[in-house]
Amino acid sequence: MRNDLLGGLLLIALTTATATLAAQPGRESAQAGREAAQAGQTGQANDAGLVWHDARTLAIEGQGWNETSAPYDRLPAKAETKVRPPVWSLSRHSAGILVRFVTDAPAIHARWTLTSDRLEMPHMPATGVSGLDLYVRGDDGVWRWLANGRPQARQTTAALVGGLPAGRRQYLLYLPLYNGVSEVSIGIPAGSRLEPGPERPADRRRPIVFYGTSITQGGCASRPGMVHTAILGRWLDQPVINLGFSGNGRMEAELAELMAELDAAVYVIDCLPNIGADEVRERTEPLVKILRQAHPRTPILLVEDRDYTDAHLLAAKRQRNRTSQAALREVYERLKAVGDPQLHYLEGAHLLGDDAEGTVDSSHPTDLGFMRQAEAFRAALEPILKQRADRD
Repeated sequence: MRNDLLGGLLLIALTTATATLAAQPGRESAQAGREAAQAGQTGQANDAGLVWHDARTLAIEGQGWNETSAPYDRLPAKAETKVRPPVWSLSRHSAGILVRFVTDAPAIHARWTLTSDRLEMPHMPATGVSGLDLYVRGDDGVWRWLANGRPQARQTTAALVGGLPAGRRQYLLYLPLYNGVSEVSIGIPAGSRLEPGPERPADRRRPIVFYGTSITQGGCASRPGMVHTAILGRWLDQPVINLGFSGNGRMEAELAELMAELDAAVYVIDCLPNIGADEVRERTEPLVKILRQAHPRTPILLVEDRDYTDAHLLAAKRQRNRTSQAALREVYERLKAVGDPQLHYLEGAHLLGDDAEGTVDSSHPTDLGFMRQAEAFRAALEPILKQRADRD
């Protein structure tokens, strides 16, 4: 019970899969492609008349460091010798990284190359593990889902959406949650314009930094835009950095030291699914102290683990939740008592709702579970962000 289920052998196989074999773009019949295009879904792109743009020439968001070993890594290159090997391997997944761009194109295509040919898992679809997710900003300022890129092989070229009405719009393209990408390109018809998304307002440039487990990383969202960290980024209109590491969110000092290098709006610590009560007592205060030494006034939100959705009947799981939650509360109360006004707390009992319908396997959320979790996090984060904005 120490680590959540997604941190097992399936993820080890996924993160260590060799990246040396070349792959051809996936193929589908012309009829299937026409049907997908008519349904507004992913089909094979036709290069004729398209101009391709490397995503790195646009606005990449969700990375805290520039000096990475590969373009879409989540930790800096120096972390390879600093963190445990499983953390380093998982950090090469592109969870939470997105491309912000503006275009007047009537159609948008994408081409992406994955670092592993394991496209899906038994309890998480390929669209979430290895796919792309496209959102558009409406005239009312609301981000809405538009299309997803369905991976066919290690390299996929796909028509995301066509038939768009005339107009210049902002878009977000989310990258895979449980796979890495070595290349991402956006294709638009010749004559259309493509440019980076606009710079964020000064009061919304600091990212919300999440440190956590497989749930934070995105298991088991159906597509990259449905993990709660991505939902919150859209709702709060704030950049987000996702430092979720499946089975390996363990409140480690090495990660705290790396996070302390980031000028965060809020640090969100959500590691209890991967550590038991004794480790919670041992590791929470040192982690908070590392962050506090670098950022004395930055808010820190400590999050209890969600209740297993079958814990209403299984006493061992219920006990696992209650002991770790009690340990975190104990440390929180002690730190508050000695005077830390910027330390905050989010209870876990209702993160997934009360009807046991929010997970795939009692632990990892479905899209329903992630939406419920996003609502709970928003209620906690909005007053924290407002307080910080008023203070600054």
